[in-house]
Amino acid sequence: MSYASLDDLIARAGIDEIRQVADRDRDGTPDPEVIAGALGHADNIINGYVRTRYSLPFVTVPELVNTWAVSIARHFLHRAGPPEYVVADYKDAVAGLKDVSAGRIGLPVAAGGEEPAAATGTVMAGHPAQVFTSDKLRGW
Repeated sequence: MSYASLDDLIARAGIDEIRQVADRDRDGTPDPEVIAGALGHADNIINGYVRTRYSLPFVTVPELVNTWAVSIARHFLHRAGPPEYVVADYKDAVAGLKDVSAGRIGLPVAAGGEEPAAATGTVMAGHPAQVFTSDKLRGW
């Protein structure tokens, strides 16, 4: 399941922009493989950041993740150089993902996409015998 869809891209950017950047064969409609590639790229970037905190896949996609996926895919589609507002959205999305990865932002997720439980228990360590003891250093 992708975090965003063609409809999400169109809702954010408008059909004219999406047609302009995703209609590589110039038939008047966005090419499905181009859209799928951009959305897949966005999913991979998002997964790289959120898998440190959440079990994937999400049962339902949080709205914030959808917004980030649209921003990343839109940036990817502008292969000839995105406009500044698209770059700004992309940078905001990546910054948000870094915050999720660092634990500064939590995502509202349903069961199945919960944060991994913190490890509990005893910490055990092994080490060699101490080399420099007060008895061995006596007289120095």
